[in-house]
Amino acid sequence: MSKGLFKATVVVSSMTLISRLLGFVRDMLIARLFGVDLATDAFFVAFKVPNLLRRLFSEGAVSHALVPVITKCSQQGGEDALRLVIGKTAGTMAAWAFLFVMAGVLLAPLMILILAPGFAWQGNQYDLAVNLLRLTLPYGFFVVLVAFAGAILNARGIFWVPAITPVFLNICMIAAAIWLAPKVNVPITALAWGVSVAGVVQLLFQIPSLIRLGLLPKLTIRFKDPEVASVNKLLLPAIFSASITQINLLLDTLIASFLASGSVSWLYYSDRLVEFPMGILGLALATVILPNLAKNHVAKDPVAFSMTLDWGLRLVLLVGMPATIGLFVLAEPMLSTLFQYNEFTSDDVVKAGLSLKAYSVGLLGYLFIKILVPGYTSRLDLKTPVKFGIWAMIASLALNVLAIPFAHAGLALATSFGAFINAVLLLAKLLRDKAYKPAKGWCLYLIRITLASSLMASFLYYFVDNSWWQDWGAMDRVINLTKWIVYGILIYLLVLGLSGLRLRHLAGTSDKIASF
Repeated sequence: MSKGLFKATVVVSSMTLISRLLGFVRDMLIARLFGVDLATDAFFVAFKVPNLLRRLFSEGAVSHALVPVITKCSQQGGEDALRLVIGKTAGTMAAWAFLFVMAGVLLAPLMILILAPGFAWQGNQYDLAVNLLRLTLPYGFFVVLVAFAGAILNARGIFWVPAITPVFLNICMIAAAIWLAPKVNVPITALAWGVSVAGVVQLLFQIPSLIRLGLLPKLTIRFKDPEVASVNKLLLPAIFSASITQINLLLDTLIASFLASGSVSWLYYSDRLVEFPMGILGLALATVILPNLAKNHVAKDPVAFSMTLDWGLRLVLLVGMPATIGLFVLAEPMLSTLFQYNEFTSDDVVKAGLSLKAYSVGLLGYLFIKILVPGYTSRLDLKTPVKFGIWAMIASLALNVLAIPFAHAGLALATSFGAFINAVLLLAKLLRDKAYKPAKGWCLYLIRITLASSLMASFLYYFVDNSWWQDWGAMDRVINLTKWIVYGILIYLLVLGLSGLRLRHLAGTSDKIASF
């Protein structure tokens, strides 16, 4: 079991890595060409809506609702029944998405007031944000269909196609920034056009794989169909439970719009760095684990179900700890190396570094949520993650109010604490229900991870001079940052090896994993 999971995770992680690297190229270009000002703040607020829809649908929510249904339908009803359900559900979902986009275009002024009420006092910025939102909203229609197609492919064990699809968003935005921006009166609007075009490209890319499977949906609209209604009942709570962290990030933007100019952008750039390990590990693991958990549940195999969760949690801790340390200790050097060009100043690096450190504190919480939510949705229990997500969101909002004196960094820290609250609630319930029973060896495993992490953190803290990035050139910053990242990883792996941890067991059997 674990060998197959590991290979699939590596495939999805590799595809996600390509997408994330292109995402950094995209953001480096935006920082270099557009800087941090009223226009970029307006774009990032407008981009929040389609980007949130992408995260809500393409990064797990649709899969949480559909993969268990597809797995059950395929095993119990056959291919013909599956095609019928897929066609009705996809057509109805597309209709709802179209109506939402049309409503969004009409209500764009109100949506901007809700997302960034502070813009109301900046007339030009408010009008620009409204225009940008209208240009980017069509992406929301296509991303729903992209997510639906991805869920079908994931349920059939085809992971690489949905995993590489996000690359096209970055490619289209990069192309728009380089070639279209110089040709339009308001350069920032080129990015909005790039977003909408990307939706079309992403959908077209996935269609050939669906055709080969014989599962290309024949779209029919059935608003009152009982099977469609049952999927819709699963979809809404799945969206909420899988994306509570993203909702909290959206609330951060709302509050940040009242703070100093640039606060929205500082949060955006720091969030982008935290997304890197979240995408490569968290999203990859959630994508791979969900179909396996659904199969374990349908097959009534609680032991395999528990071992799948155990494997995912161990891998999250193994990779999440050094990632957290690296993001916290190397916050300013990373931001400087990636974004400090032309209009993105050293002061922007310092301000974004504060929020990056705050977000990094919650990285493990974000990652654990990605693994724990499938433990519920695979069993078609979506009420529990929703309930815990609401509690965590309320706690995060309360902390946001308390954190306002600490400006944008306080908002990021409150979101991190909210993620941990959510993760603890999810884990505790799985343990109480005995759906998850930790395998042997956890105590020794925690000791090894803690020891390796502590020595890595100590080394970076005492030997890395965080002031070097202020005076050095771009290539020198790249070389130094790479050097310290490599040193940190080597120390972490060396200590793990000396303590007796054998990483090859992660790609082996469940018994081997439990033994270390």
